[in-house]
Amino acid sequence: MVSLLLGSIPVGFLGALTGLGGASILIPILVSMGIPVKEAIACGMASIIATSSGSAVSYVRERIANVRVAMFLEMFTTVGAIAGATITTMISPLFLYFFFAAFLASSFLKSKGTVSESATSSEWPDGVSRWLNLQGSYFDEAHGKRIDYKVSHPLLGGGGMLLAGLAAGMLGIGAGAFKVTVQENILKLPPKVSSTTSNFIIGMTALAGTSVYLYSGFLNLTLMGPMAVGTTIGAFLGGRVLNKLGNRTLRVLFFLIVIFLIVQMIYKGVRSL
Repeated sequence: MVSLLLGSIPVGFLGALTGLGGASILIPILVSMGIPVKEAIACGMASIIATSSGSAVSYVRERIANVRVAMFLEMFTTVGAIAGATITTMISPLFLYFFFAAFLASSFLKSKGTVSESATSSEWPDGVSRWLNLQGSYFDEAHGKRIDYKVSHPLLGGGGMLLAGLAAGMLGIGAGAFKVTVQENILKLPPKVSSTTSNFIIGMTALAGTSVYLYSGFLNLTLMGPMAVGTTIGAFLGGRVLNKLGNRTLRVLFFLIVIFLIVQMIYKGVRSL
């Protein structure tokens, strides 16, 4: 438990910086320790609530996260999370490894195009975005200037977030990789806004999925304690550092972590055949 507590701190830190959420790394760790995969998924999803809360405090205070966008997208992710968690309680654990890897591979959609350091959106918002007042701005400490942006295609983004919630519920992860991808490529949010808003959304998504695992008896309350404390500390530290880093640094870190997780989960899936 002490090792899990200490190991959860850097996991929460990286999860907050990239928008992935710490459970993407914690779940393989738990499985390697002999915890059944479904129980690891349930505990990982519960830890996401703490991670999201720890980082979201900093992001909202610094006005980087777009709360209006987050509340709109949460309507879709929570429905998907409940459905996904229900599916996981009924299917074979073997499928979860490969689905985990396949879902993370969707993150490479982020590689399309070149990311500008300012990453502002030039598209005029559609009627739904204007009606919901989804546009926003934040002060980028890395560049010392205010970044204004608009939001496009919120309904299409909501459909993508429904799929993200479904995967999050099934795999016990924040599905931050897919959520960040949807927000950058469909809603046209700047990288820092998409990462911080993803962390804000992840908590509500995890709460919906955790309720299903608690009811199904897969939630190990003993493991939840050290994981929640460690990831919360790490997420808080990550939230303090994120706005001081450049967008390209965050992007490289994001892809290195995703590649590592894909290889790891495919390996575990093949070993289980």
